[in-house]
Amino acid sequence: MLSERRLEVLRAIVQDYVGTEEPVGSKALTERHNLGVSPATVRNDMAVLEDEGFIAQPHTSAGRIPTDKGYRLFVDKLAGVKPLSSPERRAIQNFLDGAVDLDDVVGRTVRLLAQLTRQVAVVQYPSLTRSTVRHVELLSLAPARLMLVLITDTGRVEQRMIDCPAPFGDTSLADLRARLNSRVVGRRFADVPQLVQDLPDSFEPEDRGTVTTVLSTLLETLVEETEERLVIGGTANLTRFGHDFPLTIRPVLEALEEHVVLLKLLGEAKESGGMGMTVRIGHENAHEGLNSTSVVSVGYGSGDEAVAKLGVVGPTRMDYPGTMGAVRAVARYVGQILAES
Repeated sequence: MLSERRLEVLRAIVQDYVGTEEPVGSKALTERHNLGVSPATVRNDMAVLEDEGFIAQPHTSAGRIPTDKGYRLFVDKLAGVKPLSSPERRAIQNFLDGAVDLDDVVGRTVRLLAQLTRQVAVVQYPSLTRSTVRHVELLSLAPARLMLVLITDTGRVEQRMIDCPAPFGDTSLADLRARLNSRVVGRRFADVPQLVQDLPDSFEPEDRGTVTTVLSTLLETLVEETEERLVIGGTANLTRFGHDFPLTIRPVLEALEEHVVLLKLLGEAKESGGMGMTVRIGHENAHEGLNSTSVVSVGYGSGDEAVAKLGVVGPTRMDYPGTMGAVRAVARYVGQILAES
């Protein structure tokens, strides 16, 4: 275990390197930070930190920089989450409050996160499997053609056209709409199949074929994989960090194009109680193209349950307290909007 003083030295090295982009020497540390010890003691502490793999010496410099292991200790032990200022919080609220629908909420969230953190922002659409039904609408387009509209508690709207096996009258349609909503509104998607399985039997024989067709369309809509949707913003921010990526930025950009990789990176919303914050640093990211990046992600949703994740990807030389604070604050506001929508 490192002593408190050596932890302080590591904290100072991380802060200075993140702030200046320059490897940090013992003289600069003692000048900039009130460590209460001589430069010789700081040099000795730095030697220990280097031996234990928390800092390293870049080839051309006398100073030291944090390693992935050093950043990990910094995040776990030393970095509080930096709260946002009142003007920042107001700006987030005003920007997100203007959203008109779920697509707009997600789009605005991505832009906001990218601006606040100056990193690449990634937002996953709310997962259907963790949603509940707010309303099912059935509209007649022709005697044997209907439109089904499914509205979820997170504001998602899914529409499907249905060709019925026989004409379906307005009275039967109103009856089906009422019975369907009485069974499924406020219920989780996973529970819906059981709740509606005996519904066709309660209709006249000539209507049962259409009721069955409507129900199978509804159930298909509930299980479709549309939930694996992501929106990415702020990729251009990476160009500001060119020298943070060894050799080239290309592997990072290629990895960002693969949404499957990003979904794995963000992690399942079920992980760590759903709402918990995850910070993956450097080589903790399984995808090789992202070994020079860190990913800060958190669940968002209404109430205590996460319906999806959002986060940022940036170089390991990241302002972790500030980034964690921004990601958490934005997730909270998005959750509030979903709860009120």
